[in-house]
Amino acid sequence: MKTKVSGMCVCVCSNSDHQQADWSSIHEKVCPLLVSIHAPAPFGTLESDQEHHHRETLKKQRLQLILSKNRFQDVLPAALLFLRWGMRVYRSCAVELVPAYLLLVQANIGLGSLSQAHEYLHTVLHQLQRTLGRLHAAAGKYASALTHFANDVMKCLVLGSTVMSGGYFIMADVFLKQNKPDIAHLFYTEVANSWHAHLCKLMDGISWNVKIHPGAQCPDEAQCVEADQMLRCILEFEEQCVKPRLDQSAMLAHSLAMLWLLCNNYIKVNNKD
Repeated sequence: MKTKVSGMCVCVCSNSDHQQADWSSIHEKVCPLLVSIHAPAPFGTLESDQEHHHRETLKKQRLQLILSKNRFQDVLPAALLFLRWGMRVYRSCAVELVPAYLLLVQANIGLGSLSQAHEYLHTVLHQLQRTLGRLHAAAGKYASALTHFANDVMKCLVLGSTVMSGGYFIMADVFLKQNKPDIAHLFYTEVANSWHAHLCKLMDGISWNVKIHPGAQCPDEAQCVEADQMLRCILEFEEQCVKPRLDQSAMLAHSLAMLWLLCNNYIKVNNKD
């Protein structure tokens, strides 16, 4: 059986022994807790927050204990569940997901799935570098911010062009703050071209009823919002240039229309606002 999380596939054996291990390490402890995710959140109190933090700590400690006993096959499905529900509670790039990714790295190393461990580790490192870059940019340390963003882009090489384009977009913003609009324009162009190619591929797959490659899923709601903001910003920048490139503006408008269609936002498709 293959389990897919955020475009990554992990093979999980499903014979009777592993199913029993799966039950003992996951469902017996976790399933009753999942109900609370769909329940309305109570009014926050310091005591309830502390209890929530304590429960999260206990779950992480339990997984670490299983890891220390080299029961990697038990940890893998539990860590995947931890990651999947963490994405629903927080967001796909939230710092709260880092412990889940690190557990997946350790479990896959223990199982000999080094390429999968490498991919999960790249996800963590890319988020770390991007966050450090944002921190330095906010502090006005633009040179060090660009260094972190460049490292972020390098880590994104295995994660896909749209993930990498997010790093380019932030770098363009830093160059604008350094009063280097020509360099920023180059990075914006790279982002626009990358998203247009990606969205065209998705639309072609839908038009021809072709199964979309696992690494090229339709964007989720959070990704749609992020891409919408980036493409709108680039389009506005393009239209304000001394010599606007009409072909680039047309491509950006086309990208936005495809994005909104893929995100089922038909109102925006018909009325660009």
